[in-house]
Formats: sequence, C-alpha cells, structure tokens
Amino acid sequence: MEIIPYQPYIDPEFESLIERIHPPRVCIDNDAYQDCTLVKVDSANKHGILLEMVQVLTDLELVISKSYISSDGGWFMDVFHVTDQLGNKLTDETLILYIQQALCASRRGEGASSEVQKCLKRDVRPRHVSTENTALEVTGVDRPGLMSEISAVLYELGCHVPAAVAWTHKARAACIFYIEDGLEGRPITAPEMLAHVEEQLEIVVGAHHGEGETRSVRLTTPMPGRTHTERRLHQLMYADRDYELCRGCDGGAGHWNGCTRTHVLIDSCKEKGYSVVNIKCIDRPKLLFDTLCALTDLQYVVFHAAISSKGCFADQEYFIRQTDGCTLDTENQRQKLTQCLIAAIERRVSHGLRLEICTQNRMGLLSDVTRAFRENGLSVSMSEIGTNGEKATGSFYVMDASGHDVNQRTVELLKQEIGGSVLVVNKSSNRTSQASSVSLSRSSSGGGSLDDRPKFSLGNLLWSRLERLSGNFSLI
Repeated sequence: MEIIPYQPYIDPEFESLIERIHPPRVCIDNDAYQDCTLVKVDSANKHGILLEMVQVLTDLELVISKSYISSDGGWFMDVFHVTDQLGNKLTDETLILYIQQALCASRRGEGASSEVQKCLKRDVRPRHVSTENTALEVTGVDRPGLMSEISAVLYELGCHVPAAVAWTHKARAACIFYIEDGLEGRPITAPEMLAHVEEQLEIVVGAHHGEGETRSVRLTTPMPGRTHTERRLHQLMYADRDYELCRGCDGGAGHWNGCTRTHVLIDSCKEKGYSVVNIKCIDRPKLLFDTLCALTDLQYVVFHAAISSKGCFADQEYFIRQTDGCTLDTENQRQKLTQCLIAAIERRVSHGLRLEICTQNRMGLLSDVTRAFRENGLSVSMSEIGTNGEKATGSFYVMDASGHDVNQRTVELLKQEIGGSVLVVNKSSNRTSQASSVSLSRSSSGGGSLDDRPKFSLGNLLWSRLERLSGNFSLI
C-alpha cells in the first residue's frame, strides 16, 4: 500500500494577506535635504522586491546617490536619495505621483495608472520590454559584423526590428531583438515561421564558432510579465559563463584609494549569521541595478545595505544570505559570487566612440546601420535602438577592428551613409564617471582596512537613519 504524505492545503490568498492588511506605503520627501529628494518605501518583504523598486527608478533615468535598506522580520524599509540627470530635486507633481503609484504597483506586478502615464507625457515603460513582439535572444562569440549579419537575415526573412539591445563582454556577445512581421506589423507566432527564422539564425551565429564554443539562439512569442530587457541580458551572459574570466583587483588596502579596478570583498558576520559583501568601483549610471540583478538572480537575499557615491567612486555594502538561509561558507561560493558581481559591473562599461542616431523608422534600418559600420571596418561593442512612431533613435559604441579610436573621416562617411542625425557624443569612454547609483564607506569586519577613512558601524548608521525616517511613514 502506497503511503501518501500529508500535504496541508494553503489558500493562495494567504500569501498576499499581509500585503492586503498593510499595503505598501511610499513617501516622497523634498524637505529633508536641499540637494536631493528622499523616496521612502515601507512594505511587506518578498524576494526581489529591492530590485523591483530600483528598476522603477532607473527606468525613469533617475540618479540614486545613496540608499539605506533593511528587510529583517518579513518587512521591507528603504530610503533612496534621488535626483534627475541634471542633479535637481524632483518637483514635477505628475512624476512624483507616478513614482508613488509605480512603486506600490510593482509590488503587485502591475504598473502606474494609464491616466498618470499620459499626464507624464513620456514613455516610462521598462525600456524595450515588449509584450507585443516576438523576442529573439542570441549569445555567442563576439566578432566584428555579428549584429550586421543577424539583422540582415531578419530583413531578408521579412522581419522588422522595432527595438534591439546588444552587450559584449570578455569576447562574448548577448543580443535581444524584438521583431514583428514586416508587412503586417504583427507579432510572429506561426510555429513554422518561428522555426524557419531560428534555423537561419543558427547558421549565421554558428558559422564562426569553433568546436566546443557555446552559442544559443532562442525565439519567444509575446507574453505578459516578460523579464526586463537589461536584466535578461545579465541572465543571458551569466548562462554563457562570461564571469569565469573576471578578476578584480588583488591588491590590499594600499590599492584601494584611487584604483580604477573593481574591488569585491566578502566576509562573515557570524554573530548575526550574514555574509558581508563590500564593493568599490568607478561609479556609473545603473550600477545599483546591475549589482542587484546579480544578487537576486543568484538567489541571494539582501537583509541590510548601505549605499552611496562620492565623486567618481561608488561603494556598496550588503548583508546577505542565500534564499535557504545559508551564508557563503566555502571559498568556491565566495569566488563565484565575486566573479559574478565583477561581471555584472563590467558588462555595461562602454568602450569606443559613442554615436547617437535619430532617423526615419523604416524596414531594414538596423541592417543598413550595422552594415555601414561593418563596411567601414568598425566593430560594435554595445548598442541600443528603439522606435517611437515614425522615428527611430539609438546609441552605438563603435571601435575599429583593432579596438582603436574611430577617425574623423570614417565618422563623416558614416553620417552620409546612415542619413538622418548622427551625433558624436564622446570618444573612447572606457568608464562613465557620472554619479548615479551607488557607494558605501565601511571597514571589513574580517580584517584589513578598505580605505583610509575612519571606521564606523554600518548597523548603528543604518538603524539610526531608519529610526529617524520611519516615523514619517505614519503621515502617509
């Protein structure tokens, strides 16, 4: 006789009971500081909620200069110091209302009301995340002309590309193309057409791969709840194991000040049962988002964190455990997390000449633009293109085949071939120093000083900040 173990029935509504009793609360405070706006969030906790909150703010192109986070005991409290891209406080009432609605709605997997989005007069959807188009995901060896060949095949197969994003890192490439039927403007859902497109692209991507080199081509039909495009790029590159070649700075405290390499130190806080992750690197836009993508997708839970930026440097400190409650007890675990965090930080670092393109949206546009790069001997290290009605805009980081600067004559030829508006934004920008996302100051509890600044207790700082700010939540 088979014995079936007892499995109690749990009403699905029970999981959201706490949230329905105590719904998320968001306070936007413009009075506490002269140079920034405070965004304070108080909510029931769940895995990934911190990433969701940061994603809302980064999709609005807001700068997060400092943050304090605590989520012990099933409750989440976070304070973000934010400004716009020009360093100004947030004063637009419609924008403030949108942030309040979006942060609360993200907890439920929704979005801000359509009325508020219309009043905001800007597209605030997660960039390039499309639930209407078929998604093409490609990973493989990075080589000159790869994006040109893929987009040319899509054009020949009658596919229009309304949006695409591509990253390269450690000689690997990951691309996401959102495609639709070029004649009807509808999603491609017919199984035979999907199979044909995938077969043709497999040939293109695999043409220059050696024996044993990994690659992937994957088509997915439109679906609700599709993963944020940039988070998905991180997932694709992680699955491609680009992190295995990542190395941070091996120097001690003497290398910390002024070093432009990425520092990751992982210690133990045994008395509290946490692993402590300290990160210091050059600051840049979306750094906090990228770090949290790595931690969340590797199934780590952030219980406390203190984050800030100063000058061109960024520091982050996280008190974490794995989702099963365990800490990082082995050297292999610490080594892998260190490599994955360095990879997440480095993937978005730009290399080469940045070209901003604005032109008429048309069938085959991406194929034409990338062909112009290839025919002029240029390689694309990072790209992002999207469409809005009749206009198409995009940014491309390009280098010559040897990784050197693009000369002015080549730029002028590109302007003539591409047409529309082509703007040279910067040259050979290997690191973006614009303050945006993160920094932290603390000495490692496990040993040597990370820098020459005086030590302080993150716990005392974190709790003093949260205790002072939490009283304001009662006014919401």
